[in-house]
Amino acid sequence: MQARRKQAARKQTFSRTKKRPAKRAVKQVVKHTATIEKKRVALRINREDYELFIYPYRTLAEVLRDDLHLTGTKQSCNEGSCGTCTVLLDGAPVRSCLLLAADVEGKEITTIEGLAKQGRLHPVQQAFVEHYAIQCGFCTPGMVLTAKALLDKNPHPTEEEIRSAISGNICRCTGYTKIVDAIKAASEAPEVRS
Repeated sequence: MQARRKQAARKQTFSRTKKRPAKRAVKQVVKHTATIEKKRVALRINREDYELFIYPYRTLAEVLRDDLHLTGTKQSCNEGSCGTCTVLLDGAPVRSCLLLAADVEGKEITTIEGLAKQGRLHPVQQAFVEHYAIQCGFCTPGMVLTAKALLDKNPHPTEEEIRSAISGNICRCTGYTKIVDAIKAASEAPEVRS
């Protein structure tokens, strides 16, 4: 008898808790009245001046590719991990997917399109071609620009220094041996620093 009373009491408690109305979450509606306006930005890219009106949140990689059609700069991870978007900023390799275009005003930006002069490949580009350091080509622009920056600072790097310099550039095809060979060969070219 006692067991039946306990069961009945449990059922009654359970049914009472089920029938209680649930508390409703209070929704807050936030109205955003501010709008982001485009900003005038003056950029110097590949020894040419550009004046653009862009949103301040746009990355340099986006502006290079979408607005200026300099599609040699590739976009892949958009996190700064792979190096495909590498450009030179005042001669130093940087990830253009991590930089806001508005923040690089007054600096000299060099993309892969800016290396060749008067139709002649830069010695680093030529070495990549001659040593078959290019397969799919997706990483090549960032790799070439990183190599150029290295050779500008250190015209005769060791293999270890070359591997260290390009360690932030991911290549999915070549296994890096031919890339290292190409950079070594470029370091021996007399006009490499131009």
